[in-house]
Amino acid sequence: MTAAELQDVLFLQFAREPVPGQVKTRMQPVLGPDEACQLHRELVLWTAQRLTSARLGRVELAVTGRIDDPLFQQCEAEGVAAVRGQTGEDLGQRMYNALHAGLQRFSRVVLVGSDCPQLDSNYLARALAALESAEVVLGPAVDGGYVLIGARALDASWFEGIKWGSGSVYRETVARFAASKTCWQGLPPLQDIDRPEDLPLWQQLAHAAEIR
Repeated sequence: MTAAELQDVLFLQFAREPVPGQVKTRMQPVLGPDEACQLHRELVLWTAQRLTSARLGRVELAVTGRIDDPLFQQCEAEGVAAVRGQTGEDLGQRMYNALHAGLQRFSRVVLVGSDCPQLDSNYLARALAALESAEVVLGPAVDGGYVLIGARALDASWFEGIKWGSGSVYRETVARFAASKTCWQGLPPLQDIDRPEDLPLWQQLAHAAEIR
């Protein structure tokens, strides 16, 4: 991609304010509330570092809770260009609103969560390449959700009536694409760090990063 094309790409990272007892709750009781919150902080910062170091476009954070939390200030120190609040009643509305606002400023917007440390520059570049021909690209999660959605066009129906947090999110979303006759592409599945059985993957990745 040319420098001009990269300037027209926005990466949006969704994250929650790190409050013990309100983040990574499915890790309990293997992790206590404070340990789960620390894991959340580490994953948010890890994701921000991966997005900014890829240098594939502008990176912004869209958060729930306080936008001035020190964690988000750390992300800005890593190169995140702006921190904004999310708007909407549920996750679907918040994602739609964030993508819609992003597409008012950029021709391609890629939204990711903060739970998937396997996201890397190659995966992000594949998402952008898919958007050269498709209207939307979706990166599935192993648990049935998705870790990434990128778009250059948008339809509110993609986000309506989805059972967020369930194992059917990806399947339901693909059904919305079919119903709206949307041209889309899928990426290989990646693993979120949401449950105790996911912790070994995170420990492996974090350890590999430390010894480089």
